[in-house]
Parts: sequence; structure tokens; C-alpha cells
Amino acid sequence: MEFKILEKNDEIIKFVVDGINSALAGELRRIMMVEIPTLAVEWIDFRKNNSVLWDEIIANRLGLIPLEFDTKFYNFKKDCKCGGKGCTHCQVSLKLKKKGPCMVYSGDLIPSDKKVKPAYDKIPIVELTGDQELEFEANAELGLGKNHAKWQASIVGYGVIPKITIDKGGNSKEYVDKCPKSVFKFEKGKLMIDKPLECNICLQCVESSGGAIKVESDDSKYLFNVERACGLKAEEIVLKSFDVLSGKVDEFSKDFKKLK
Repeated sequence: MEFKILEKNDEIIKFVVDGINSALAGELRRIMMVEIPTLAVEWIDFRKNNSVLWDEIIANRLGLIPLEFDTKFYNFKKDCKCGGKGCTHCQVSLKLKKKGPCMVYSGDLIPSDKKVKPAYDKIPIVELTGDQELEFEANAELGLGKNHAKWQASIVGYGVIPKITIDKGGNSKEYVDKCPKSVFKFEKGKLMIDKPLECNICLQCVESSGGAIKVESDDSKYLFNVERACGLKAEEIVLKSFDVLSGKVDEFSKDFKKLK
């Protein structure tokens, strides 16, 4: 198995992985989306809210605010030493108290743990006008996207990378313009493949060249686009997905051995 990172920052990571099949590619996508633990608001105690939005709507908005956190410090409630009662290792409090006129943003949330904070400060929650007030205390805890969308870790797209070959009859400049994705270029009297990852297998080049250009899917090579939807960095999500996959394999091996 080989990896090649094409683009990377905190928000997104684009990479090519060679040496896997469609089943493994699909499983990795699912893990990266809904099986990576993330932190999100679960319970809210409203003290004051006379804004134009009901408590339920504000609660929904708060739940979808991605939170950055220390992955080594927090546990799932069911696995915590407190027995799920709620402690500093399995939940964090976020308080807010604002009076209008003003726009209430995610950056106005005050967490009980300094290592926890909204991934983005300017996510609007509600606009307060006149003497309208909003005051609440929210509790956030770890969860998985497969249980609720507010814990979804990322948005992931993937696809096979096509294998493009050019025979002698396909060596013509006209095919550069035939491709809607600008995959080809013509230099020094030769048609060359310039951007193979841009190919969407539309097959216009194949049809116009009468088969002199061949485009085939390579079922062992995949291009992944991962965009974070939580407080974790895109690279962290990818790395943690392999930890989860490894854990699944170990669990399967143990269960299989019990059958002997």
C-alpha cells in the first residue's frame, strides 16, 4: 500500500492511495465520516431566551458547532471511570450570557476547559435586538457520527484513478480541446497526459480518437478528498481512521478464534 499526499491543510486533505480494493476504500470513507469520536453539545439548560428563535432551534445550532478538544484527555461516558455520571474527563461545560442588541457568535461560548473551543469563532447563533437576552449552560460530550450527524467527523469523497494510454493514432493536438477537464497537453509534436487526476472518465477522448486513446479504471488506486466537519484537523481524521480499522480487524480476529 502506497500513499501520496496532493494537498493538505487543517481543513482538507487530498491524497492518493495505491494497493487497496473498492471494499476497503468504502470502509475507510465510512470510518472517516461517522466512526471517529468528536465533541459536540448534547445537553442545554436555558436560563433566559426571549429571542426570535425557540430553544429547540438554538439547541440544534449549538449541536452543529464543531469543537476543538484534547483527544487524549476525553473519554466516552460509557468508558469513563465516573461510570457515566459526568466528570471533567467525559464532558465539558460551555456557558453563554448575552444581551442585545448584538449578534451572538460561536466565539461567545465560554468553555470550562481552556483546551476546548469552537473551531470557528464567527458561526452565528442568533441575533438579539432591543433588550432580548440569551443565557444558557451547555454540556458537550464525545460521540460518533453514525449515532447523530452533529458528531460527523468529515465529508469524504473518493473515486478510482483512471489509467490512460495513448497509441500512435492518438498523437494529435485536436484531442487537447476535446477533453473538458484539460487532462492532455501537446508539446514538441506529442500528445501528453498532463493532469491524469482530473479525468472523470467521460470517454470523449476515446470516442473522438476512435479508440486510439484508452481510458480504463484502475480498481486498486483511489483518490480521496477529506474535508473536516469537526474540531479535528483533516490529517488527524485520516490517521485515526486507520486506528479504528486496525481495531476492527483485531476484534474480528479475536471473535474468529473463539469459533475454533
